[in-house]
Amino acid sequence: QVPLVESGGGLVQAGGSLRLSCAASGSIFSINKMGWYRQAPGKQRELVAVIFNGGSTNYADSVKGRFTISRDNAKNRVYLQMNSLKPEDTAVYYCNIQILPSLYNYWGQGTQVTVSS
Repeated sequence: QVPLVESGGGLVQAGGSLRLSCAASGSIFSINKMGWYRQAPGKQRELVAVIFNGGSTNYADSVKGRFTISRDNAKNRVYLQMNSLKPEDTAVYYCNIQILPSLYNYWGQGTQVTVSS
């Protein structure tokens, strides 16, 4: 089991910023990718951003240019810097890591991000 502990969510006004952090503990031999997903009420969980072992990244079109994902491999941490937040960014944000060689996915408990207009 690889516990993931998220922090950094909260309430912010539109146009503001938040930084999410996720720390993975336990025995992790190799991580393929780390990422953030979100789920708004009544909607499916969707990918926000992912960063691969080599450093390449992918972003949802809706957050490109506003959000930045980064990772600290030595500390098994992944971050999501969210700028220019919009009310439609309101959701529960989940941290995800995928390990090698099994490609098994671990999920955090979720952290609420609420953006007021």
